[in-house]
Amino acid sequence: MSDTDFALIDWRGKSVRIEHRFIVPPGAEAAPLVVFLHEGLGSVAMWKDFPDRLCETLGVRGLVYSRPGYGRSTPRAADSPLGVDFMHRQAHEVLPAFLAAMGITQPVWLFGHSDGGSIALLFAARHPQAVAGLVLLAPHLFVEDVTVHHIELARQAYDHADLRARLARYHDDVVSAFRGWNDIWLAPAFRAWNIEADIEGIRCPVLAIQGLDDEYGTLAQIEGIAARVPGTQLLPVPGCGHSPHRDQPEQVIEATGRMLAPSLRGAPAAAPR
Repeated sequence: MSDTDFALIDWRGKSVRIEHRFIVPPGAEAAPLVVFLHEGLGSVAMWKDFPDRLCETLGVRGLVYSRPGYGRSTPRAADSPLGVDFMHRQAHEVLPAFLAAMGITQPVWLFGHSDGGSIALLFAARHPQAVAGLVLLAPHLFVEDVTVHHIELARQAYDHADLRARLARYHDDVVSAFRGWNDIWLAPAFRAWNIEADIEGIRCPVLAIQGLDDEYGTLAQIEGIAARVPGTQLLPVPGCGHSPHRDQPEQVIEATGRMLAPSLRGAPAAAPR
């Protein structure tokens, strides 16, 4: 895997460090770019080698990054809890600033997992000219009881079992990463969070993948996308939980390849610096 690097962005008047790494397989220097958006407790390292496998198999470039508060990016300040609009801020403020800092001007494919899938949807709705297409794994459109229940179980595992120690391998500030995500998802005000109306303007190709054994969401999430975004392709995956790229990686890569096929036939010539 390629080494990680850091970019600086200005976010709400503060300089924020963004951990990231590029993946450029041999011969793919001018291929489409896939930007990977991690889950609520994810990071560059927590993707492990999946982005490399996808990029090498499909012959595309990849850009993996850790959102502020995660991985080796600038931690969230203890006195700055996430708000109900935290995914909107990531989609409307952080991701545009990061892409600009990286000098990326060509439309990109967004590959988003869980919260990252929701952020990808919000970004595509706000910046349609910047997105070639979306591949979404277990995205959230609204809050379900099953989601809240398992996030409560995650809090118990963090407080009383080994989840904190396991996460500490991937985050410079594990408290920032876990508490930011867990506290807002369990906040009473967040039960009303819903982005169904926000995504109705999306017109790019969309592939939405949902594990049939997902403990954090049901098929209603991706079916809601298909109801609002014309032409959305749905892929329910048996024998798969909340992380299709870990549980069924070959199926995810194959389906992503079918989605990207038109782009691969007409790959843009410009590469980001």
